[in-house]
Amino acid sequence: MIIVGIDPGYAISGYGVLQYVGNRFKVLDYGVFRTPSKQKMGDRLKTIYDGYTQLFHTYHPDAVAIEELFFNKNSKTIITVGQARGVHILAAANAHIPIYEYTPLQVKQGLVGYGRADKKQMQEMVKIILNLKEIPKPDDAADALAVAVCHGHSLKFKESFRL
Repeated sequence: MIIVGIDPGYAISGYGVLQYVGNRFKVLDYGVFRTPSKQKMGDRLKTIYDGYTQLFHTYHPDAVAIEELFFNKNSKTIITVGQARGVHILAAANAHIPIYEYTPLQVKQGLVGYGRADKKQMQEMVKIILNLKEIPKPDDAADALAVAVCHGHSLKFKESFRL
């Protein structure tokens, strides 16, 4: 199974592409899509859409796992990130890829076993679980890989309860 994890954003959107077979993950790709701050919002959203459309075309994923938004302060930021998140979902839907959503709490529990884990703990677990030599950079790519791992672990859990 190929899973694309997404850490949604409009300035920087992280992605991680994993192959999950049996109980093992293999990193196929990770990185970010960046949009210039001086670019018009419509053009930024198109850049994100085009980037993910190409990524999906390249890897033909079986699932897209995307982090749900959690904000408690800046309402302007949540609106723009929400618009970008909609574009991420639209790109996956147009490619006919099943979409799974996870809260930050679920991602942390899925990797560290503790829903209040800090960013450093999360990044270290991504490195360990994926057998990487160093923590993926930038942080948005590491976060996207964490979402993909969370989805893989969630599938394993769901399958263990099948009749």
